[in-house]
Amino acid sequence: MSLPPGFLEELRNRVPISQIVGQRVIWDNKKSKPSKGEFWAPCPFHHEKTASFHVQDSKGFFYCFGCHAKGDAVTFLRDSENMGFMEAVEALATEAGIPMPARDPAAAKKAAENKGLAEIMEAAVQFYRMQLSTARASEARAYLERRGLKPEIVDRFELGFAPDNRRALQDHLRDKGFDQSRMAEAGLIGIPDSGSPYDRFRGRVMFPIRDAQKRAIAFGARALRDGQEPKYLNSPDTPLFDKGHSLYNVGPARGAAHRAGTLIVTEGYMDVIALASAGLDHAVAPLGTAITEHQLRMIWRLSPEPVVALDGDKAGLAAAHRLTDLALPMLEPGKALRFAIMPANQDPDDVIRAGGAQAMLDLIEGSRPMVSLLWARETDGQVLDSPERRRALDKRLATHLDKIQDRGLKEHYRQEFRDRRAELFAPKKKGATGKSGVFQPRGFGRRAPAGPTPALRASFLASAAVDAASAGRVCECAILIGCINHPDLVAEFESRLESVEFSSNDLNEIRDALLSGYEKSLSQPDPATALVEIMGQTLGRPPLVSLMAPGIVGANRHLSAKADPGTAMRAIDEELTKHEARTGRAAEIRDAERDILSASDEKLTWRLQQATEADHRSVRSPLSEDMDVRSQEEERMSSSIQELLDRETWKKRKNR
Repeated sequence: MSLPPGFLEELRNRVPISQIVGQRVIWDNKKSKPSKGEFWAPCPFHHEKTASFHVQDSKGFFYCFGCHAKGDAVTFLRDSENMGFMEAVEALATEAGIPMPARDPAAAKKAAENKGLAEIMEAAVQFYRMQLSTARASEARAYLERRGLKPEIVDRFELGFAPDNRRALQDHLRDKGFDQSRMAEAGLIGIPDSGSPYDRFRGRVMFPIRDAQKRAIAFGARALRDGQEPKYLNSPDTPLFDKGHSLYNVGPARGAAHRAGTLIVTEGYMDVIALASAGLDHAVAPLGTAITEHQLRMIWRLSPEPVVALDGDKAGLAAAHRLTDLALPMLEPGKALRFAIMPANQDPDDVIRAGGAQAMLDLIEGSRPMVSLLWARETDGQVLDSPERRRALDKRLATHLDKIQDRGLKEHYRQEFRDRRAELFAPKKKGATGKSGVFQPRGFGRRAPAGPTPALRASFLASAAVDAASAGRVCECAILIGCINHPDLVAEFESRLESVEFSSNDLNEIRDALLSGYEKSLSQPDPATALVEIMGQTLGRPPLVSLMAPGIVGANRHLSAKADPGTAMRAIDEELTKHEARTGRAAEIRDAERDILSASDEKLTWRLQQATEADHRSVRSPLSEDMDVRSQEEERMSSSIQELLDRETWKKRKNR
């Protein structure tokens, strides 16, 4: 709808901005100068104790010197109440007593019809509220008392009672002049094909449902007697009400969510009321159905990162899983979900009753991001003690990733899954014991890789006495060749491969192409051949040319495509371990060269010895532990370390 020229200006001139802002802040009387139309208050957009929020009626403008929020009356309503533009204009027009511009005839007719239905609904709200104080509502009042609802909360949420009578409401509305057909259109009565009309709600506690404009649009009703089904009953869809497009408490929660900085999404209206009783006003709930796409978009308009508080039972967890499935394709930067799962068999009302508002706040504060819920969904209770089971986990995670439309966000989720996977399957460490004192591996039944076979010990790569740089490249090429020949093993080493820094850019590029393409190759009849083709397309060149240059790598039968997968996995693991030890030793020597003038002789010697011993252990693995002497590379490195120590130690002593 377009506004006529000058309409907004007339609104601004008719209603001083201080009148709008003053309904939502407390002016600082010492700094404010009402006679000049200047007002100061603590800013409603950020938490502060001093009055840095300045309002000037003459300019129709506000500005915060703390958070730099600024704008006019429409901007203030939009930001403070989470209103849309036209909602803010309509609210300002109502405040000014100015009718909104006429819409097109069809829209005007529909608006008039809806207004009539809203009037019927409002009359029904008042009727049910009055009935709650009558003698026949004693059971309803007892129920509300058992739920711990104080009179002020009952009044605030306009709770009522529907008498157990087929005609109580319709007779009341007829006396008010409302037509029976309009009552049916509003969803208040039912008109059967044969027989007399009947009140839809009977013998129930009534919960009015209002939209963001505070119009009564529907009811939720709770049964009072055992066997009264359904336990919860909502109004049917009407021209005013679409349960998939509405949220309970959306109007009050809109401003409260802005002030709180987040929104709580619960399962039902009793949860919302329980939270409000504890002072947590920023909660909404769907209406008898799972959250829909439209409702999720509404929720994100209220808060970019709401907290979903779900019951701690199977049904609550199932609801969380349905919501994650819905949300994944809709995710985008700045739009997220967090989950606070209640303790077992408890809902928010139970939590508050047991531990007060602070218990609920602690759960909200400890809420988990959606990626954590997805990971738990696929790993909790799972025994992942075999390659087949771990691969099945990878496929389930990949299914979730495929749903995410935003490419950058998808990569962040992928990386998070990789990190969690690496932690889950991390090799066990010495000294890690459980409560019983027995070693307990990280992850689910993860076993450390078996030692190399005797045949593997004869690998040329473990015993060749070659130049350090050349040996390093041979090792790096071996890692990549083994992974290309066995794409199904790449997931086992994914996190380690990502952290590896190879000695040349061409190998780093090959590694990156390998990681980005291996999952796609696994769906092909010949994964290894497919992976080479995928990598070639990514690199713009055949990947094997660079890797086969150290010809001995291609001759290593333990890394060939024909090698047993278990043997190949151990070979790749060993080459990665060597590379990590070699690069770690090089880093220690570089650090030592920087620190040698300031570090003590003993500390420096210990650091270098530790680095060298770690490298010795990796090179003198079972592949080469029967050798009586070190490789030439080891001897050269040891000599250089000792020479460095002798030279620098002598310098330090000479300067003393």
